[in-house]
Amino acid sequence: MTPSVHAAQQPLKAQYRDAPGAAWVVDHARTGGDAADPFHAVVEPMDGCGVRVPVGVHAAVGGPHDAPTPGDLLCAALAACQDSAVRMVANLLGIELLALEVRVTASVDVRGTMAMDRTVPVGFQAMTCDVRFQAKEDTPPELLQKLQVAAERCCVVQQTLKGPPTVRTTFTHG
Repeated sequence: MTPSVHAAQQPLKAQYRDAPGAAWVVDHARTGGDAADPFHAVVEPMDGCGVRVPVGVHAAVGGPHDAPTPGDLLCAALAACQDSAVRMVANLLGIELLALEVRVTASVDVRGTMAMDRTVPVGFQAMTCDVRFQAKEDTPPELLQKLQVAAERCCVVQQTLKGPPTVRTTFTHG
């Protein structure tokens, strides 16, 4: 039996209506590894989860590119979030998905990050999120359109990238 998003969310929605503050969550990630290695680290994407993802530096900026780069992880975060949003919205709308794949690509001019040209921004200049899915053949087209609009609207990572929050960085020495 397919799990029901509606059944899982119904008590949460009631809780959040009564106590809006309970709807606030905080996600975490932290890095580690050999601080003397300029090209490698590990990232734990959720405190205490036990999953450690190796991270490397892209060949375009001098690294060996032998592990996913931070840019790859950003693409992975968007792909994973959009995939989850499509699956959950499809479940809520009663759409039976037969196949789903999300591919994210991002383009960056690395001269910015290498401080070669101050007119070149540091960061990705373009990202594309390509969602390919197949639904049961008799699914009404208007329902598929509703799925697409709702899944894009409720993808937290995509909406964060479209309207980024303020990011504050602190450095502590010692």
